[in-house]
Amino acid sequence: MPNFQQLGIDEKMVRRLKEQGISVPTPVQQESIPMLLAGKDIIARARTGTGKTLAFMLPILKQIDAAKPYPQALIVAPTRELALQITEEARKLSSGTPEGVKLLAVYGGQDVEKQLRKLEGGRHLIIGTPGRLLDHLRRGTLELGGVKQLVLDEADQMLHMGFLDEVEAIIAALPYKRQSMLFSATMPDRVKQLAANYMNKPVDIVIKEGGSSLIPLQNIKQVLVECTDRTKQDALKGMLELHQPYLAMIFCRTKRRAQTLNEALLSHGYASDELHGDLSQAKREAVMKRFREAKLQLLVATDVAARGLDVEGVTHVYNYDMPHDVESYVHRIGRTGRAGGTGLAVTFAAPKDGFDLEKLERTLSIKLKRITWDGRSGEVREGSSGQRSSRSNGSSEGREGSGERRERRDGTSGGRGRSEGSRRSEASGGRGRTSGGRGGQSSGGPRSGKSSTGAGRSGGRGTGGSGRSSGGSSRHAGSGGSGSGRRGRTR
Repeated sequence: MPNFQQLGIDEKMVRRLKEQGISVPTPVQQESIPMLLAGKDIIARARTGTGKTLAFMLPILKQIDAAKPYPQALIVAPTRELALQITEEARKLSSGTPEGVKLLAVYGGQDVEKQLRKLEGGRHLIIGTPGRLLDHLRRGTLELGGVKQLVLDEADQMLHMGFLDEVEAIIAALPYKRQSMLFSATMPDRVKQLAANYMNKPVDIVIKEGGSSLIPLQNIKQVLVECTDRTKQDALKGMLELHQPYLAMIFCRTKRRAQTLNEALLSHGYASDELHGDLSQAKREAVMKRFREAKLQLLVATDVAARGLDVEGVTHVYNYDMPHDVESYVHRIGRTGRAGGTGLAVTFAAPKDGFDLEKLERTLSIKLKRITWDGRSGEVREGSSGQRSSRSNGSSEGREGSGERRERRDGTSGGRGRSEGSRRSEASGGRGRTSGGRGGQSSGGPRSGKSSTGAGRSGGRGTGGSGRSSGGSSRHAGSGGSGSGRRGRTR
């Protein structure tokens, strides 16, 4: 297997990568980097979490001439969060370099005047969303005549979100002679047509790790929970009790449904928050910061807001609303099982979702494992055998997904009991998780959310029995919890 230097990356950049713990290129990097350094256009299809950002960022940074104070490369991303994520990766690679490569993230919800001042100072690499980039082009504040490299990241989702006209207008502002790179998890007809119209004999790179599918089936266990619209919320809470996720993303179709569900989860004591287009940019960034730092356990999001997000440690994805199309399903479940990790993807389906479910399974050539939620008894029946697995019996059955499952080694075997006084806690802007079983409260700190019996969260990012703690807003390891090992509600 070639290393980065053998792929053509210079020694200084290789050292910088090693400082970040990156020493072995992923398959998409091995395939893409030599082609890009040779000046070829490429279409790279690989699932999320496979290192696509470095695959295009390393060749771009290598070829930028810092002595020329104008934009030389443009990266277009579908969402603000993804644009910021890419910018952060670029900053890590270019910080402290004598070359002095200057970056600028251009996205909505940000101070336009501030962006204008930075553009006037000369920027070599522009990373932005279609709407704000087009806004600057129309204002005459962004000149792209010197751009030699174009990247369309998450191209399938960019077009799925209706940005085709904006993308074509941006491409029209670029020089005809340029290198174009298109990265995507799927390749619907619209993306193929875009590539045919604007790319020059692109090299097609398809990475199918672990089989014939772009979805990491070997890393993500996929389950279907059959329920009704009326029982869906209880079914979700039941699955959360059963799985005890470390970090989970919950997807809803609309902003309103995401708001409503988040409010319901908060009222039941979960450390949850929402991410959707109605939030200000400052609020969205604050929510993502808390989620990345594990001060939240659950993030309720719409497809648009969470597109392309890469958060370390997401162990579970819950499709609260069935996605209407296969592309959305692929991108949703791709938030877990990243970079070789494992995860669990749970999709809730009511009878009205039958058509979308059948299309999903047929297109992906899969058959999701069925679990039926019994709303009257509060139990799940797994498989066709009707075997029951209660969500309140305290057993470890049903804990599926990430290998980062928390194993309690302090003598207790249980998960978290529900604290009697469990409500929202506002310390440090977060809803805390404290220890203590039913009727037990931790000493000090905020009132508990979903609570733990005798031990904090020991898996994932924490070590030992300390759980996660940050300024009182996260989960605490406490005392006074029951040692009975009850999980969830007791009856």
